[in-house]
Amino acid sequence: MKKKKYLPIIIPSALLILAVIVFFLSKGGTTGTANQGSLASTEVLSDNTPSQDNVVASVPESTEPEEPPFEEYDITLLALGDNLIHMGIVNSGIQADGTRDYSFLFNGIEDLLAVADIKAINQETIFGGNHLGFSGYPTFNSPTEIGDAIAAAGFNVVLHSTNHTADKGVEGIKNCVAFWETHPEVLISGIHAEKEENPEIPILTVKGKTFAILNYTYGPNASVISSGYMGRLEMLCAYNETNGAIDFTTLNPKVITDIQKANEVADIVIVFPHWGTEYQTSPSSFQKDWGMQMTEAGADLIIGTHPHVPQPVEWITAENGNKALCYYSLGNYTSTQKQQITMLEGLAWVTFHVTEDSIYISETNTGVIPLVNHYNYSPTRFENVYPLEEYTEEMALRHGIWGYGGVPFHLADLQKWSWEIFGDWILPKDSILGPAADETLPAAG
Repeated sequence: MKKKKYLPIIIPSALLILAVIVFFLSKGGTTGTANQGSLASTEVLSDNTPSQDNVVASVPESTEPEEPPFEEYDITLLALGDNLIHMGIVNSGIQADGTRDYSFLFNGIEDLLAVADIKAINQETIFGGNHLGFSGYPTFNSPTEIGDAIAAAGFNVVLHSTNHTADKGVEGIKNCVAFWETHPEVLISGIHAEKEENPEIPILTVKGKTFAILNYTYGPNASVISSGYMGRLEMLCAYNETNGAIDFTTLNPKVITDIQKANEVADIVIVFPHWGTEYQTSPSSFQKDWGMQMTEAGADLIIGTHPHVPQPVEWITAENGNKALCYYSLGNYTSTQKQQITMLEGLAWVTFHVTEDSIYISETNTGVIPLVNHYNYSPTRFENVYPLEEYTEEMALRHGIWGYGGVPFHLADLQKWSWEIFGDWILPKDSILGPAADETLPAAG
């Protein structure tokens, strides 16, 4: 704006004040503090008053709060082995009025369940429908009330692809899926009510991160898979789609494809294979080979079941640089088997650490909590699952396994087997339930 000049004049002070007021009113101004900031845009009153050309308006600094720094956090996973429901366990849940209640199955680990984020269990036996009757080995059918207990205990992942999934035929699989639809809070992996050639990747979302949950079995306790099970039972082994012949020496290519697809939609890919040789505490060559193939394809965590005994834990490193933590077998969770070592089992505990731009398996609080499955004899009834660190020789001496022809069972043997199999991966419960652990560091890479 062009600068204007005014000649100075002398007038009484009252008239001067009135003149100023009239001047402001004529310019649309108002008195009071609201107009004080407008002086930079008004004309000068005298030669001694700065004009707009040499007055810089004051601009207040931004008061928008800074974004707080990212707070790193952990996500924890608890996984159990085979929930192998023999008739002794079925009968343990029958109440005086004839109803069934199996909430006691998880009393021994309820403190750990309470603090875990992801809680997975391998349901070895099918919930084929209560109306079909209950049965144990070799063709199982388990009460759906066990599934109710699983859900009530807080499990959010149930794995159903096992060698006993087809024990009640296609009808049993359909009935099992229908039952789990009554518990939508639980993610089911490994089976489908209808045939699905390219099913969606099962995804669990926890604390803003996504976990792919893949579950496969080597077969349905047969050398062939019938057409009725194809697309309903997720298969670990390759098979001939024409005649159903299973190739137990070759990994199903779909497993690799699923892992690759899962990497596109999930932050972490977990594979639960039902594999290995029963009662062998060392992984087979096929487990080793297939674990490597899964790792190379992009699996982050592999947790195996089926051998009924625990097997070691190790990091797998593929030639392409991918790494995965592999639990070859957790053994059983519940059963009334007769071999001493089948009473020793592992609870997998995995801690995922989340930073602003990554998520990885931490070496702090990742490992195995050894457990002992304890049942009574005559009649055979389930009692509890105990952490090995809380088990005593007195308890071992009254274990029901002694009833099978005096099979010896001692605490020292359990401790020896636990150390030989799990070694440095053993976690004490206090490391999880006690004070917060120290700084979390990546365990690999």
